[in-house]
Amino acid sequence: MNTPPATQTQPIELFYWPTPNGWKISIMLEELGVPYVMRPVNIGTGEQFQPEFLAISPNNRMPAIIDPEGPGGLPLSVFESGAILQYLGRKFSRFYPSDERARVEVDQWLFWQMGGLGPMAGQAHHFRLYAPEKIEYGITRYTNEVNRLYGVMNKRLADRAFLAGEYSIADMAWQGQNLDDFPNLKRWFEAVKSRPAVRAGIDLGKDLRQSLDLSKDKAAQAVLFGQKAR
Repeated sequence: MNTPPATQTQPIELFYWPTPNGWKISIMLEELGVPYVMRPVNIGTGEQFQPEFLAISPNNRMPAIIDPEGPGGLPLSVFESGAILQYLGRKFSRFYPSDERARVEVDQWLFWQMGGLGPMAGQAHHFRLYAPEKIEYGITRYTNEVNRLYGVMNKRLADRAFLAGEYSIADMAWQGQNLDDFPNLKRWFEAVKSRPAVRAGIDLGKDLRQSLDLSKDKAAQAVLFGQKAR
């Protein structure tokens, strides 16, 4: 007998700052259409190091969630964006298939992003924009690796609309750069970006993003890259 999809009466708490990692979960929650409330975590002032946040995200990274209606009706906190996507996908039986073969297909591309594209794109971004010295080796190393990974994704999308069959959590875990050299990837990116829930997820807290210019705020950079609060 199939288990009916879960419902949500109390809002899920989303601990969040408007970055590509945070967007993964705001997009998922918007796609699900379940009630949630955003709890800003100002990563430029070190709120990610506060004991209250570390209690739910010991790696001092957002996003994280608290689901007041977790398993058995008891609250559950989850950190790490990939784990949150899987949890929400399982709970609400959407964007994460129950069939094992289909689920493995999604998991492969989800973990590919979490362990490959996301970190490599983040390093390329850091060395190009934030490193106090322009280290050409670092810039070239990570830019080339992102280029390789985009090529992998571009090839994957040559004969399919989405990464793992139907639109899934694997497609929510993306990070965009210049895609002109990757036509299949660019087509996919535009299709994903045009979804109303994706636009709403990216717009969540955009005023917060505008209030913190990491390219100029040296104190915020010291917090983020020095791993300590102001």
